[in-house]
Amino acid sequence: MEDLGHALAEGGAGMRMLGGGNPALIPAVTARWRERMAELLAEGERFDRALAVYDPPRGNARFALALAGFLQREYGWDVGAEHIAITGGGQAAFFYLFNLFAGDFGGGRRKRVLLPVVPEYIGYANQGLGADFFVGAMPAIEHPAAHAFKYRVNFERLRVGADIGAICASRPTNPSGNVLTDAEVAQLDALARERGVPLILDNAYGEPFPGIVFTRIQPVWNENIVLTLSLSKLGLPGTRTGIIVAHPDIIRAVTSMNTIVGLANGNVGQALVTPLLESGELRRLVTEAIRPFYERKAANARAWVARYFDDALDYHVHASEGALFLWLWFRGLPVSSEVLYERLKARGVLVVPGRPFAIGCAEAEAHAAECIRVSFAMEDAVVEEGIAMIADEVARIYAGG
Repeated sequence: MEDLGHALAEGGAGMRMLGGGNPALIPAVTARWRERMAELLAEGERFDRALAVYDPPRGNARFALALAGFLQREYGWDVGAEHIAITGGGQAAFFYLFNLFAGDFGGGRRKRVLLPVVPEYIGYANQGLGADFFVGAMPAIEHPAAHAFKYRVNFERLRVGADIGAICASRPTNPSGNVLTDAEVAQLDALARERGVPLILDNAYGEPFPGIVFTRIQPVWNENIVLTLSLSKLGLPGTRTGIIVAHPDIIRAVTSMNTIVGLANGNVGQALVTPLLESGELRRLVTEAIRPFYERKAANARAWVARYFDDALDYHVHASEGALFLWLWFRGLPVSSEVLYERLKARGVLVVPGRPFAIGCAEAEAHAAECIRVSFAMEDAVVEEGIAMIADEVARIYAGG
């Protein structure tokens, strides 16, 4: 993060920024947010309220009603405003949720969070207020084609012990772009219910928005599922708007946390998006602009990997089913992913090494140490050049250079 921050602060001069999670500037989407900002300015009193009045700790009431109505229309979910809370970004949402369901409960009782597919989102790793906070599970690995692989939940080996306070998975997964199937989600939900713990689904890249999913899925929610959403990948990361959809008891607890930690959340993101939820325009923005843009970017990135990587190398690309990344596995890599990261950085390419994504799972560390995460959200020329340089550096390493 420090390297990424320095590169961004310095304008990224000479650095191919393939390491961050910042969304792309999609022209049609950027234009719409500029229009919405102008509309908000013209609304006078609503603009004043967005900038000069604290919203309630749970979030803006009109936004919550609009989102509830959107989810009812889209999926038929029995969701009301009482099921929705806003947080200061997705990271804050997970800090609240993880420490609500796991940690030290007194009297020698400790709970942990189970991650059923590791590698998993690096941002979870240090969220727990205590050590040994996560239990990660190594997935089954399928090889559907040459140089291709995919993770599956290994239910035969998955154990939900008495010390588990919640199950959590991202869909699509950052870093791998893996999308849990409907059957996998249903089985995880059944396991969570059987153990009396919530299933947390992180939809930061998923349905219903921003909808960066390239495979067919059915979004799901019930009062044992905690669904998290974000406005960031809609092109609004600067508004820091996270969303939790959950049982009202959980929403009340999160609201109390908001009150203590930050008093209230940012208003601007909610003010910008509310009319698009009410009118249904947000769905059109997702299906006509955001998803096609990233689907094209993903296809281009995969094509460049196929073009520049030596077919004789033992490299594998995870199925690109969603999100903004390619997850590259170099089986038998002679150096660690951290060493590869440093060598690439010296050549002007920033990626993210894989080992830190192996959260709570020693078995996954050796595998993740052979992986890197590559963002394809930057301009095409930058992504292509970066992938070509990664291919060249990896070939040098395998050749002993």
